[in-house]
Amino acid sequence: MDSVVYYSPMSTFYVVATPIGNLEDMTLRAIRILKEVDLILCEDTRVTKRIMDKYGINTLTMSYHSQSSDNKIDKIMEQIAEGKNIALVTDAGTPGISDPGSLLVSKVRETFPDLSIVSIPGPSALTSALSIAGVPTHEFIFLGFMPHKKGRETLFKEIAESERAVVFYESTHRIIKTLESLKNINKKVTLAREITKIYEEVLQGSAESILKTLVENPEKQKGEFVVIVSE
Repeated sequence: MDSVVYYSPMSTFYVVATPIGNLEDMTLRAIRILKEVDLILCEDTRVTKRIMDKYGINTLTMSYHSQSSDNKIDKIMEQIAEGKNIALVTDAGTPGISDPGSLLVSKVRETFPDLSIVSIPGPSALTSALSIAGVPTHEFIFLGFMPHKKGRETLFKEIAESERAVVFYESTHRIIKTLESLKNINKKVTLAREITKIYEEVLQGSAESILKTLVENPEKQKGEFVVIVSE
């Protein structure tokens, strides 16, 4: 069955990047847009509230995340159809980069072909890590979050054979397992941890040497990681 296409009277859908750690990384434009729109869609309204409180933003919020129901999406479409200006934010960084924001933007484009969808650029863990890694970045492959099980070993084989830098995200629960999988790959590994936050740190070397550092210093296993594998 074909999707219903609504008419949207001159509304705008903004995709707004927010800080990945340090709240001072909000752009002036992002603050202004979040104040001006009718509704902010948040991955977690409690997380976004910290930004709103800091910058005096009093806009109405609504949660939107990977578990949101079809009814929630229908409500968002109805708001757009009514001419409401809406901003989409994620808990940290740029919406749509390894989060469900891309699915919503796709649905909005499908439902409102003529709607103005505007990017409000800002922080991204991906580009932040690459900017301080000191590795060739004229071309690279981004894998998002590594899968937990299915397809994981296939990806590590692709990383070993890639002539380009490969970048992916990893969690505190799997970083040791990931470094163990990278041990037999003869390439440089850059591990960027907690970018823009208090315990920001970049480790670079072989996967084995970084693994040894994390095992000997368990506190360094905590946080959010960007992993770069390069020549």
